[in-house]
Amino acid sequence: MDDDLRQEIERRQVTDAWRRIDTWLSAHAPASLAVLRPGATEDEIDRLQTTLGVRIPAGLRALWRLHAGVNVDPSASFLLGRWSLMDFASVVHTYEREMMLQRLPGADRFTLWRHAWIPVCSYSADDSSYGLYMDAETGKLGYWDKYGERRIEFESLTTYLEEMADSLEAPSLVTGYRPGLVNDSLVWGPPEHPSERALWVEYTGQTR
Repeated sequence: MDDDLRQEIERRQVTDAWRRIDTWLSAHAPASLAVLRPGATEDEIDRLQTTLGVRIPAGLRALWRLHAGVNVDPSASFLLGRWSLMDFASVVHTYEREMMLQRLPGADRFTLWRHAWIPVCSYSADDSSYGLYMDAETGKLGYWDKYGERRIEFESLTTYLEEMADSLEAPSLVTGYRPGLVNDSLVWGPPEHPSERALWVEYTGQTR
């Protein structure tokens, strides 16, 4: 397949999946929609690409053109898997931190971080000790944590976003964390904390 065509398909798939998520948030969880930052410009994404020294794939560019992260908020970790979409400052900080750790004496015996790995999601808006990264060379999404665990989680950003959109639109088919609401915020649950669990209302797809 022609590379330009492949990139255009990737952009369209990510955009379509995220718009499905946006539509659901607008209808059911406006508080979650409100913590999303505006989209970045192409110039801003280009500057980030220069800072990282890594080519940013078309799908990730498409996502960041829609929303370039979230504001710091207790309810910001509403992505599938309870992840938070990282802003550019967090992307740079996390990337540079992990690359520095990879360069420490003796670290070359282990793969803690690769040049092509771009942080995308984190544990929360202000905690990047855990998260999901995109491998810019393969397009796959991988998991990292502060203990050195690294594993592939999704075949692509499109796969991840489409799975989230499907889970919101057809919650009866969900087998893992289930979508629910706490004060108009999307919370995947049941929540672990008792106080939040008491407020959590599972979303079943029925009209509220």
